[in-house]
Amino acid sequence: MKDTKKIKSLAELTKKISNCEDCLKNKFSGKDNKRHIVVCGGTGCLSSDSQLIIDRFNQIIKEKHLEDKVSVNVVGCFGFCSQGPFVKIYPEDTLYHAVKPKDCERIIEEDILNNRIVEDLLYEDPNTHKKVQKQDDINFYKKQLRIALHGCGTINPEILDEALGYDAFKGLIKALSMERSAVIQEILDSGLRGRGGGGFPTGRKWKFAFDQENDEKYVVCNGDEGDPGAFMDRSILEGNPVSVIEGMMIAGYAIGAKNGYFYVRAEYPIAVKRLQIAIKELEEVGLLGDNILNSGFSFKVHVRLGAGAFVCGEETALLNSIEGKRGMPRPRPPFPAVKGLWGKPTIINNVETLANVPYILRIGAKEFAKIGTERSKGTKVFALGGKVKNVGLVEVPMGTTLRELVFDIGGGIPNNKRFQAIQTGGPSGGCLTLNELDTPIDFDNLIEKGSMMGSGGAIVMDEDNCMVDVAKFYLEFICDESCGKCSQCRIGTKRLLELLTTVTEGKATMEDLTKLQTLSESISAGSLCGLGQTAPNPVLSTLNKFKDVYVRHVQDKKCDAGVCKSLISYYIDSNKCKKCSLCARNCPVNAISGVVGKEPFTIDLNKCIKCGTCISACKFNAIYKR
Repeated sequence: MKDTKKIKSLAELTKKISNCEDCLKNKFSGKDNKRHIVVCGGTGCLSSDSQLIIDRFNQIIKEKHLEDKVSVNVVGCFGFCSQGPFVKIYPEDTLYHAVKPKDCERIIEEDILNNRIVEDLLYEDPNTHKKVQKQDDINFYKKQLRIALHGCGTINPEILDEALGYDAFKGLIKALSMERSAVIQEILDSGLRGRGGGGFPTGRKWKFAFDQENDEKYVVCNGDEGDPGAFMDRSILEGNPVSVIEGMMIAGYAIGAKNGYFYVRAEYPIAVKRLQIAIKELEEVGLLGDNILNSGFSFKVHVRLGAGAFVCGEETALLNSIEGKRGMPRPRPPFPAVKGLWGKPTIINNVETLANVPYILRIGAKEFAKIGTERSKGTKVFALGGKVKNVGLVEVPMGTTLRELVFDIGGGIPNNKRFQAIQTGGPSGGCLTLNELDTPIDFDNLIEKGSMMGSGGAIVMDEDNCMVDVAKFYLEFICDESCGKCSQCRIGTKRLLELLTTVTEGKATMEDLTKLQTLSESISAGSLCGLGQTAPNPVLSTLNKFKDVYVRHVQDKKCDAGVCKSLISYYIDSNKCKKCSLCARNCPVNAISGVVGKEPFTIDLNKCIKCGTCISACKFNAIYKR
């Protein structure tokens, strides 16, 4: 039964943490005389049937009466999403990948009962072709350092005792023994900068709010990550919500706030559920509420769900949404640290930023500051996706190069394709090319190279990506997400998208490329909030670094990547055509004709709608586009 006994003092909490640490160590080491199966319960693996795997393990254990010998536990994201679902066996630390429900019986029979590793479920190193048994020996993990992701993939996020056994609340214990100003100084000395995109020094933001004289202050956690392809904050909340709550409590203590608000998008139901479970458990044992640990510090946590508006990732739009107003940005100043939620001093940090705070308090600012670069301390979590072999969640020390991220951790580009660019910072960022792969990752370096860190999205593109089309994709997203408050963003981005569309359709002139540049600069200079100010970045970045691609679209009416439909046509190579009619039978508009077995098939370019169905249908690579 779950222990809900109230923890009334620092001494009681310290003792509780010690007991939980012993239990967790016994589990990991096998001293409890049990085997433990842990299954990834992150959204990615759950979408690939990990819940069925959990249920199947439990069913087999019950059928074989193994309850005293083995347990099944759910943990957060392992990070290596392209290889999931993952199952790990303790105490041996054996990691199985790409597990399916049908594999559960084999794992129980072979590994749990007979101590034989199921070889075919081990990860195979693509370079050496050797099977790898332990997680830390896989190249994907070797250059990573988990600070914000501490506990993710190790502890059950729905069991408070496991979080307590894995360093939870040690940071708060230390903070409560310090003066509030000293806690803020610790964060300042650590060099921690906001991980939500802007990179503003976290300690300075806290200091602004601390200096305000007011009867009420607030801490807000921004969990509204909306960048396409980004899932860092979601995974932290799913894997270790207690660490983020603890970070929020330390922030609340430091500035003198009694209430904290999590603003999480409703599209993250698992993260929201686990966050709510953690809050309820902490309230039950007295670690949230009034006079916590008899210290005089009171703090309550509330959850608000966002409706998925990208603009609500902007601080003041987020505050409006929490207050029940339309999510639109406010003019600044006054800044939220002076006049924020309901007109009170408010600090807003994103999930990853707050997840770093307990770690800093635990190890000390000086130790944290040893990690990273001179101007960007600590680590950064990236959602690595796109045209890369190892898709997943990556946490690396600042200063790691883009080359290491893409080729060492990411494993390089599939199918021996040529690397073309990596887009960092989502719709607010820009692309970085082959010439910039050796750039050390930090806030200032990426801005200097024409991109930005953003919240941590990193989309890799190969030779088959059209960079004009990439810019158009992000502009379409921005146009959909603009709140419409200021005309520069509302109207300007629409006009920018229209110009980009003419380029992809082969209808633009060289003068239009000049208009793209000047309009982008105008939108950036005149928009009210960060969404509009950074909206033209993908256009400016691609125009800067891939000008020849734009010119080819305009002057030669060609899309070399074969992406822009208006600029490509489909053809059948008569020498490769097997006269089988498979392409013709699959064409939705009857644009392909020929005689089965007698003459090669041809495509009527006037009828062809360029859907690509024929290429997918042909088994002999006889159809191509140019």
